[in-house]
Amino acid sequence: MTRQHRFPTGALLAFVLATAATTANAAAADPTDAGKAVFKRANCFGCHKWHGNGGGGYGGDALSLRKTELTREQIIETVGCGRPGTGMPFFTRGAYDTVKCYGMNRQEAGSQMPPEANVFLRPGDIEAVADYVIAHIKGKGEPNYGECVEFFGDASRVCDVYKTQQPAVSQTNNQGQPK
Repeated sequence: MTRQHRFPTGALLAFVLATAATTANAAAADPTDAGKAVFKRANCFGCHKWHGNGGGGYGGDALSLRKTELTREQIIETVGCGRPGTGMPFFTRGAYDTVKCYGMNRQEAGSQMPPEANVFLRPGDIEAVADYVIAHIKGKGEPNYGECVEFFGDASRVCDVYKTQQPAVSQTNNQGQPK
């Protein structure tokens, strides 16, 4: 006598629906979320601030990522190798030792050697943070409430300052010059 195994139809339907919902949520998720997580974990916002405007930070006066003209490849190189002569640290393990940066090794960088970051990032993490900067920070205007909530979540009171902020209106004459 043989025994037949039957898979309950209800369980199969529940599995298919759960898988479809998970796939739909993954497709709807922002592909740069991984880069935002790296931006937070590597403490990029310690100097560049959550909004990327830069300013004073642990490593000095960080440049604005909103105003940067760097390409994706240049951002990747800058994160990986830091910026010689500045407080921008390098995040690639072996930078200037086993990995040449800007065509230099540690000895050639000399006194311009950037500091070592507190954490090292894998190449995929560095690419992810570059993609995040390009998608959410580079070329954006002044930070706003929506961007703040996107970064911190809607439970944070950090963003309250942006709730009442009115967008800046530039007054210009016919030739585009300030009045």
